Amino acid sequence: MFNAYLASLLHDAVLRLTPFKQWIGELKNPDILKADIIAGATVALVLIPQSMAYAQLAGLPPHIGLYASFLVPIVAALFGSSRQLQNGPVAIISLMTAAALATLNLSVEEYIIHAAILALMVGVFQLVLGFLRLGILVDFLSHPVIIGFTNAAAIVIGSLQIGKLFGIPMDSSQNLFDTFADFLRQVPTDTNFVTLIMGVLSLFLLILFRTQFPRLPGILITVLITIVTSWLLGYEDRGGAVVGMVEPGLPAIVIPVANDLRFSALVMPAMIIALLSFVEAFSIAKAVASKTRQRISADQEMVGKGLANIVAGFTQGYAVSGSFSRTAVAFDAGAKTGFAAIVTGIIVGITLLFLTPLLYHLPLATLAAIIIIAVYGMIKFEPFKHAWRVNPHDGFIALVVFLSTLAFAPHLENGIFIGVALSVGFYLYRTMKPHFAELSKDKEGEFRDAKMFGMETSETFAIFRFDGDLYFANAGYLEKRLLNAIADKPKLKALVLDLEAVDQIDSTGEEMLAHMVEGMHEIGVTFCISRAKFKLLDALKRSGLYETIGEKNFYGKRIRAIWDLKERLGDEIDISHLEYYRPSDLAERPNTDPTTITSNETINVSPVKPEPKE
Repeated sequence: MFNAYLASLLHDAVLRLTPFKQWIGELKNPDILKADIIAGATVALVLIPQSMAYAQLAGLPPHIGLYASFLVPIVAALFGSSRQLQNGPVAIISLMTAAALATLNLSVEEYIIHAAILALMVGVFQLVLGFLRLGILVDFLSHPVIIGFTNAAAIVIGSLQIGKLFGIPMDSSQNLFDTFADFLRQVPTDTNFVTLIMGVLSLFLLILFRTQFPRLPGILITVLITIVTSWLLGYEDRGGAVVGMVEPGLPAIVIPVANDLRFSALVMPAMIIALLSFVEAFSIAKAVASKTRQRISADQEMVGKGLANIVAGFTQGYAVSGSFSRTAVAFDAGAKTGFAAIVTGIIVGITLLFLTPLLYHLPLATLAAIIIIAVYGMIKFEPFKHAWRVNPHDGFIALVVFLSTLAFAPHLENGIFIGVALSVGFYLYRTMKPHFAELSKDKEGEFRDAKMFGMETSETFAIFRFDGDLYFANAGYLEKRLLNAIADKPKLKALVLDLEAVDQIDSTGEEMLAHMVEGMHEIGVTFCISRAKFKLLDALKRSGLYETIGEKNFYGKRIRAIWDLKERLGDEIDISHLEYYRPSDLAERPNTDPTTITSNETINVSPVKPEPKE
């Protein structure tokens, strides 16, 4: 068995490392090849300025963003499962990187090295999860947590960029509210109006192209206009900050080594970034897959992200993820396979080799404006209302995560921790008291909650339904409800427990059932279980409780349990509250002749409706 398991893991590992085989043959089609080249070039025009802006957001020199955009898209495309997903620097992960490193008081050189090490740690964590098929761990980041976090992160990101529009530095290592208060105090005296004018111009151009000319590469055109304006007007000489000199050449492949590695301080941020990066990327991949009808794999995508982050770490980059905006650009441009992302990476490489001198005069205020416009679209409050309408608990969680993320900034991970804890807590609260009801049958032959519908029940016979898994958090609740029900029916002779809704049972739940069976046997009540699923039956057989209850006391249908118990106990039980039987029910009654049915078991044949699903 162990050898078979190892063989399965080996086979799975080979598949994990060759997903590109599924689409690489399609490039023989000239139309697909042409579409991918056009899409890849289009994405590159957005990625180049965007990556430099996001590097700034991460507290890194702009050219580090280009380094993280060279091999990363290529590796992610080759080893991921989505054909259209575009990977590289993104806003939230950039901010998380800054949050992880800003409080460590590192020099610029050590900061860059620690950013690369953080990317490596993120990649290794993702790679391990992918190969062990543990992508399911991201489910702990529930939708309300993501709603609250992304909205708060977008506000934090945008707020920290406002200072660059005014030429006023903002300290991202302290509390967001203190940072913004300091900024407001400096505005009257320290504002650089040359920078402010360039920032306002950049915002105006970006908004203009987004709203009036959405089909044009607005970011690229804005960058070109501001570079030319900066050069012609001597923007740098007038006090405006620019990107400056970026040494031409591709990033060297090196192992990042820090003189004073703060490894322990990076572990938790690396885990959070790894999970958050994957949630962001996979949600984008699923959205695209719903339109292209392509199959995607959570575990394979985790492997692709892991390898991409490892490559980013070895090429002097920083942590990366999937980009919604660039993926949308690729999809709209007609990307068919992962080759589009490969083209994007190649163009970034060409830019690093030959075009970096053209970026010298690019104003940093323009990069700040790019980030502000990008994150503005992330701020959406309608999902809060929708979550509240679906379940107030979810709306509450989203709101608490939103407020706590803002309050704890730059330590954004605290908001996620609070959200996960609340999600688990509310889940336990909701499942501690599942719906429990005594059933009766209405005139249409449907089993109903007798109390809810005001229906009669019997003193000698009862059938109960329990709607939830049976585990440590609710086993005591079910036991209490059953004991109270028995106490309310001192003449009870038979009880059927409908466990159709139970998918899982743990040892606490099994132990509770065992006590109930023993107690009912002592007081002379026949205890039966109906509609138990295979997994539940299997667990009860392994524990021995199945034999204790007795095979004859397990029923696949409630109808069969009712008829059989009537046959076994006769007049000891009264089933008059279940008198409305249809002709189809007779087939479920063993050895029954319609002419022998007693008066209190009359057949109601009008109206006849389709038999409900058990």
